[in-house]
Amino acid sequence: MLEKIAQTRHLSRAIGAVNRLVSERGESNAVSMAADVIFNYRKLNAEQRSKFFMALAEQFNINVEALTKATQSFSADPSARNYIRLQKISESPRQELLRRLNRAPGGTAAVVEMRRDLLSLLHKKPELAGLDYDMRHLLSSWFNPGFLKMHRVDWKSPAEVLEKIIAHEAVHAIDGWDDLRRRLQPDRRCFAFFHPQLPDEPLIFVEVALLPEIPVAIMPLVDKKSAPVEQTNQYKVAAFYSISNCESGLRGVSMGNFLIKRVAEQLHAEFPGLKTFVTLSPIPGLMEWITAGAHLGEGPSADKIKPAIRKARDEALELLKLSGTSWPEKLSKAWHPDACSKKEKEAFECLTAIYLACVTPNRDGNPVAKFHLGNGAKLHQINWAGDLSKNGLRQSAGLMVNYLYDLASVEENHEQFVHGEIIYSRSVGRLMNP
Repeated sequence: MLEKIAQTRHLSRAIGAVNRLVSERGESNAVSMAADVIFNYRKLNAEQRSKFFMALAEQFNINVEALTKATQSFSADPSARNYIRLQKISESPRQELLRRLNRAPGGTAAVVEMRRDLLSLLHKKPELAGLDYDMRHLLSSWFNPGFLKMHRVDWKSPAEVLEKIIAHEAVHAIDGWDDLRRRLQPDRRCFAFFHPQLPDEPLIFVEVALLPEIPVAIMPLVDKKSAPVEQTNQYKVAAFYSISNCESGLRGVSMGNFLIKRVAEQLHAEFPGLKTFVTLSPIPGLMEWITAGAHLGEGPSADKIKPAIRKARDEALELLKLSGTSWPEKLSKAWHPDACSKKEKEAFECLTAIYLACVTPNRDGNPVAKFHLGNGAKLHQINWAGDLSKNGLRQSAGLMVNYLYDLASVEENHEQFVHGEIIYSRSVGRLMNP
């Protein structure tokens, strides 16, 4: 009972602090008031934080009547004065509140923390989507890549940074300090974006292997017992094999595409012999798509798919006989790529190529493919038995893919992708139309 009373008091104080902050006109007082909001917010439990967000959504929304009048005025007279008035009124008071919170010591981290909490509530309270939009809009400005610092993470980096790299590796888990040490050897690189207000918090990081040739399997890259490539003149390929976000509160804030391009430019400057920049990427969702019938979707992208590719898809599905089956159950019966016939292998590769080259533009297309192809990469190579881990077999039957970043072509490729066209290699094309 006492706890409930205390939480109600904390909520009242937090909302009261918000009202004082929004109404304050002086800069000096606003900073201390913002700190007061943050202090009281952090005392709230999950239930009270939900109520706090509801208060922000309801009490600090756009004035619809004023917006309607401003819109009518601008429509009748699109003058600079009416434009400015419309812009001011169309912005919710929440955005100014968040800006003021950002000015407090630790304010940037606090707003990111608030959004992290908010995101956990959206599925239950979709009415908070407007507040989330405001937060994401401002965070996208505050975490603009132009403001971020890219640093190489190595064995000499602060221990707390290294611990966060281990904790947040989302693609290929790091098995302790020995594993991390191998990933930071001279033939490996790890780069991360940092924000000036969060100097010890890696926001997103990418891991790179410097190799003599394009990799086709992940295990040699993450094997902590593998021998380093010591001669730098053998570095012909930079392979991006993992990219991980560290802060869920920044979900939807674009940083990864800029990080990859900056890393590629820096590595090319450091090793002029590096001519090829590729990824070695997983294909999440592939087996789910195949077992659901390998649908090609609808709309302009689907309409462009050639009859020969549709025929190849049908023949591959017929050969594999996986539609409507339980893939986990099949795996439990010891399915393995090594046991596949040549025709089964070709069928899997055919469907994988179609999935990535034809289905990616759709709304439910592969998210990893969308990221890299939308970033200007080229669909370069499908790799059989590239990831034989349990997760690799579960999500993609062990298949992996290389996306090629040709620095001279990324802008053109990006434009093509925006218009629904995917650039892929001849080898990928042959897989789709064997």
